[in-house]
Amino acid sequence: MSDLIVILTTMPDDDRARDLARTLVEERLAACVNVHSSMISTYRWKDIVEVEPERQIVIKTTRSRLAAIEMRLRTLHPYEVPEFVVLDATASSAYDRWVKGATA
Repeated sequence: MSDLIVILTTMPDDDRARDLARTLVEERLAACVNVHSSMISTYRWKDIVEVEPERQIVIKTTRSRLAAIEMRLRTLHPYEVPEFVVLDATASSAYDRWVKGATA
């Protein structure tokens, strides 16, 4: 069974998205973080429908780093309730080893 997980979150702008990605990789919490280009998110917040630009963030890491990433996002993220979706992932054994090494 792979220890690999993918975490999805969003950020409101390019600068904060890049800063988050770099911090997670530098601190060895993530092996790789993808920052997708601007998209439009439509969601309900405090009973109002909001339409805002965001960037999708895809974080590749190990299950053992999950709690540390969640705590770090609470301090770095500008949203009161940031997206934090965790997906189990299966990868090639070589990629799995690389993720484990990059987050060790």
